[in-house]
Amino acid sequence: MSSKPHIAILVPSPDHHQHDERWPGNFETLAAPLRALGATVEPQPWIDGSAPEALLAYDRVLPLLAWGYHLRTRDWFERLALWQELGVRLDHDPEISRWNTSKAYLAELAAKGAPVTPSLMVDGVTEADLATARAQFQSQTLVIKPQISAGAHQTLVVGEDDALDRLPTGPVILQPFLPSVGEEGELSLFYFGGTFSHAVAKVARRGDFRVQPQYGGATTAFDPNPEARDAASAILAACGRDLTYARVDLIRCLDGSLRLMELEVIEPDLFLAFAPDAGAAYGRAVLRPFL
Repeated sequence: MSSKPHIAILVPSPDHHQHDERWPGNFETLAAPLRALGATVEPQPWIDGSAPEALLAYDRVLPLLAWGYHLRTRDWFERLALWQELGVRLDHDPEISRWNTSKAYLAELAAKGAPVTPSLMVDGVTEADLATARAQFQSQTLVIKPQISAGAHQTLVVGEDDALDRLPTGPVILQPFLPSVGEEGELSLFYFGGTFSHAVAKVARRGDFRVQPQYGGATTAFDPNPEARDAASAILAACGRDLTYARVDLIRCLDGSLRLMELEVIEPDLFLAFAPDAGAAYGRAVLRPFL
């Protein structure tokens, strides 16, 4: 390495205090493998921090902790456009982040033949949409989530007889409820520079559907079998983009197949504690232009 790369990891807005206790520890976990390879790493708020031009001082900018972007989508899209105009060296091109912001990308991947969880995209959910989804999925229980969301924000499970007084507004996704989320769990496979690194299984607490630890979900190491590897490979091939890091979330569908729940390339939790190399492959992928 001829010179020390200067890396910024985007972190939450300073006025988004709900993450004040969590992001510093996550930042250190993500920074450590980069520092081990000789890089200097600093946090920079993705919004409401220093002027956007300050990011020009960095050789690479990683939006790995840009938490809260789904709550400020206009700011997020404006900032992506500004970073692109300024020439900020984002690790993933702004076009990739724009594409991955809305889970409408699931429909695009499905159209390309990738194994995707059955999904119905609607602009504003109605009773007719719910009836269509139930018939299409052969499932009376549905999951409803905003097309732009994170951390199960405003995600609901709705049965046939449930009241519909808390539905999210705006564009949403309708999917069948999959009991496997509390059994086998959501299977996350991690790829750095296109190469598989490690995997985890995230199982929801009994009686819940959310796999995140703040809701009682349990995470364990997972050794993916050929079925899971093949599904993830097909998804990444359909994506057709050069990704420094990616998390492929798979789930067992009602027909028994493993399919994509979500492809995370903006601020995925990389679960580096489960990586056999403690994140060295992640560090090499980020710093490959400098090694």
